[in-house]
Amino acid sequence: MEEKNYTGAVPDNYRGESITAQSVRKFGDTSAAKTFFEESALRLIDVNHWHELAAKPLGRFLISDVVGNPLNQTAREGLLIKIDIPGPASSSGKGYDWVRIEEVSKLASDEVDSIAIRVRPVVAPGSSDKAPAHFYDEKSTSTFTLTRENTVITAAIYDRNIDSNTAIKSQVDKLRNAIIGFAGKHLFSKIQWQLLVDGLLK
Repeated sequence: MEEKNYTGAVPDNYRGESITAQSVRKFGDTSAAKTFFEESALRLIDVNHWHELAAKPLGRFLISDVVGNPLNQTAREGLLIKIDIPGPASSSGKGYDWVRIEEVSKLASDEVDSIAIRVRPVVAPGSSDKAPAHFYDEKSTSTFTLTRENTVITAAIYDRNIDSNTAIKSQVDKLRNAIIGFAGKHLFSKIQWQLLVDGLLK
């Protein structure tokens, strides 16, 4: 699959593994494609409702401020996303996995429109741990993109440099992250992300 990295938000993969999920929709004319892109872009930044887009949601994503308070707003750089996934919970994250939105970027032209949201695992708010409260480590990223190329719209998610987080202090979390991290790389992320990109283009 060709990488849609018009905003430059998707990093090169230099270690670990990579996962790509992609969905494509074609329109009869540019005007219809632009209108649909604008509608889908609003769905992309509305993280709190991602679970409603997937036919079979496997996780719940909630925007939070830097101290972990839930927010009823769209994605913005610096905010956190609290993730509730099936299976054993993270004790260091008080039952959740946490990522920080480190970039929201856009590109607009007559031929191409694109928006990207890149997130990275972080330490849970209020935690004294140095390692992230997430089953992936701090060098792993996920970039959520929506791109219009003339009459073609592509929703894609790029997991890059992913590796299990085994640096956490808790032995229980270390085992949990090894198991969930392996499942994430080989099953969860592929399924969850494909459901999400398909949902974005409904």
